[in-house]
Amino acid sequence: MNRPELHRRLGTPDAVVIGLGSMIGAGVFVVFGPAAASAGPGLLIALAAAATVAYCNATSSARLASLYPHSGGTYVYGRERLGPFWGYLAGWSFVVGKLASCAAMSLTVGLYVWPAHAHAVAVGAVVALTAVNYRGIGKSALATRVIVAVVLAVLAGVVAAVMISGRADPARVTLTGGSPTGVLQAAGLLFFAFAGYARIATLGEEVRDPARTIPRAIGIALTMTFAVYAVLAVTLMAILGPGLATATAPLADAVRAAGAGGLEPVVRIGAAVAALGSLLSLILGVSRTGLAMARDGHLPAALAAVHPRYRVPHRAEVAVGVVVATVAAVADVRSAIGFSSFAVLVYYAIANAAAATLRGRLVPALGLAGCVVLAACLPIGALLAGSGVLILGALVYGAGRLR
Repeated sequence: MNRPELHRRLGTPDAVVIGLGSMIGAGVFVVFGPAAASAGPGLLIALAAAATVAYCNATSSARLASLYPHSGGTYVYGRERLGPFWGYLAGWSFVVGKLASCAAMSLTVGLYVWPAHAHAVAVGAVVALTAVNYRGIGKSALATRVIVAVVLAVLAGVVAAVMISGRADPARVTLTGGSPTGVLQAAGLLFFAFAGYARIATLGEEVRDPARTIPRAIGIALTMTFAVYAVLAVTLMAILGPGLATATAPLADAVRAAGAGGLEPVVRIGAAVAALGSLLSLILGVSRTGLAMARDGHLPAALAAVHPRYRVPHRAEVAVGVVVATVAAVADVRSAIGFSSFAVLVYYAIANAAAATLRGRLVPALGLAGCVVLAACLPIGALLAGSGVLILGALVYGAGRLR
């Protein structure tokens, strides 16, 4: 039976921008503080470990995306390579984990823009960006391009202010130290800031020449993100030293320490814009996975509808917007991030397991092991909540099979 298809409008530049918008988001404005608290002087080692796991995951995702250029990402890969249950579990993990991420990003916007009314601002941001996505993928890519440009300009301004201040001390930048457990825990936190390259794969049905475009875009976006994070980590360590571990807003603290406090409002605006960029791309990815699962009967069939004019999964996008707005109205940002990290690591673990069925199994094996280790290092609350939701998803799948 013929089914409506999405338009293939995205080339490599647009796909790279969407990946950058997913990775270089609000996390970069907050993650280095808690990561430094865990890793101590081993922060750069933790960053390298997180990047290595991200590289393995990206490589596995790129190989699979070139074979299965359809909306859904690892939901499709797991289904095709491992069986229906594993595809479903990947899709379930992605949807519930990224719904939590959407709520966290929208709350970040509220906390930076209007802390006293953070929840109201978060709901407004979700509604606005859902409306942008509803009008078509081309408009979403354009908006993401603008947001990424603004964020990169803000980050460059912070680095420049620190470097010309004369107050940065290279001796504070270390490559060793910290306990192995602390470094791994920090890597898990930093991995949350890398997660996002799979957003390119979930848009496979809207990418031109996907077998070539998707692997190229994932590689470019991940390399650029790692370079940005490495420069920022060195900059923050050089200006803040041990104080980085207690910083709740490291980039704002960095410009103050550099004697450029006038840049702090710009940094706050940049953080809000970055969160909006992440939220925009997250809504895109979750709605496309919802579309794929609805097509296969794992979610209500109504969510598989494609708008006759804009050629987007409009009902899935509206459903995602409603759920995220509801969660953002009542949730706590820290609990949302912890839960999301666990679910995302499960998602990537299944991606690596699926890629291990192809030739060249070393990288997928490393990626799978890395996902398991980082997930095990998360706080116990995240482990329990994530495991409970996975069990619930398995029960839902089993009930559906019985029906």
